[in-house]
Amino acid sequence: MTNQAPQLTEHKQESAGRVDALADRLLAFSHRLHAQPETGLNEEMAATWLVGELSGIEGIRIQHGLGSLPTAVRAEIGNGPLVAVICAEYDALPGLGHACGHNIIAAAGLGAFLALAPAADELGLTLRLLGTPAEETVGGKVIMLRQGDFDGSHLAVMVHPSNRDESSMLAYACVGLDVAFSGKAAHASDEPYKGVNALDAMTLAMNAVALARQQLEPNQQMHGIITAGGQASNIIPDHIAGEWMVRADSLESLDRVKARWRRCFEGAALATGATVEIKENGEVFTDMLPHPGLTAAYVKNAAALGHHCDDSGVLNGSTDMGNVSHHVASIHPMISLDDDGPDGHTHEFASAAVSPGGDAAALNGAKALAATIIDAALDAGLRAELLLKPCRASELMA
Repeated sequence: MTNQAPQLTEHKQESAGRVDALADRLLAFSHRLHAQPETGLNEEMAATWLVGELSGIEGIRIQHGLGSLPTAVRAEIGNGPLVAVICAEYDALPGLGHACGHNIIAAAGLGAFLALAPAADELGLTLRLLGTPAEETVGGKVIMLRQGDFDGSHLAVMVHPSNRDESSMLAYACVGLDVAFSGKAAHASDEPYKGVNALDAMTLAMNAVALARQQLEPNQQMHGIITAGGQASNIIPDHIAGEWMVRADSLESLDRVKARWRRCFEGAALATGATVEIKENGEVFTDMLPHPGLTAAYVKNAAALGHHCDDSGVLNGSTDMGNVSHHVASIHPMISLDDDGPDGHTHEFASAAVSPGGDAAALNGAKALAATIIDAALDAGLRAELLLKPCRASELMA
């Protein structure tokens, strides 16, 4: 492979032209996902529709259902030595639908794959599209890393919608925690002293968390909700449950803030006489390590499409793509639907995900990802660097 500007330009123009030719089909796919949102591990229609979009392509190899994940998808085309993974998320948020815009992520990933598929062998690529379920919940990509679905790849890419353009999501390491206090029920008026109030324990724990926040290290967070809060006001509650997330800018810092959070809940149980059960929920998400060469290529390709990355942002949110980035060269850029538009995880963002700005982000995201993979394939230095480090996640995580 040589680094020839005319060859790069020609391939990028051809892939962008294919995205334009597929625009109606890609946007119909995006809107269909949006209209039928499915939460993590329940993405049966989304996975089936993705397979339907891929079926019939000459030379494609498709698997629907991977290991322990029946709603995961793997499609490959080409037989080149450089293995490029495109990640397509499609899970929705409970109660809000596609308020994180995963319909756009899936459409952009599908578009990039379809745009590159005819040229995969010419570019020396094996192109792998992974439909990755449950990013919002248990961390499907972490499970897929462990079961070998990323093995052998040399780069992994995706693009995420936002209200700003950034070269990478600045992601926290994160762990989900389920907590349940058990007490003893009693009549709240007649003999309340015979009860052990589990709600008091949760209240005390939440106040302890609130006070602990003053002493948290920079870039540490604790936040949660009550999921079970008692049955009646005249009964001393004997069972109270909650879901929490703890975040930090590194795994080491995450361990420290998780220990502080745990003391808040264990202390509340001791003070009230309740018992507490704490369980980790899903996989631990790591921080994001964007690959410098792929990032630089994406920034240049996005700018050519009118998306100029502003990297003055702060840490926000978490993603299982962070785990992928610790095993293979990866990028997770943010693409704007509309400057100064709505924030993610809101009803307003869900509406924006099928707006003209959302549609443009899906198509431009597909073009930018395809162009970045072309750079990886044809830039001799970048290609050689990537080929040195194939993903061995299943071996390293065993």
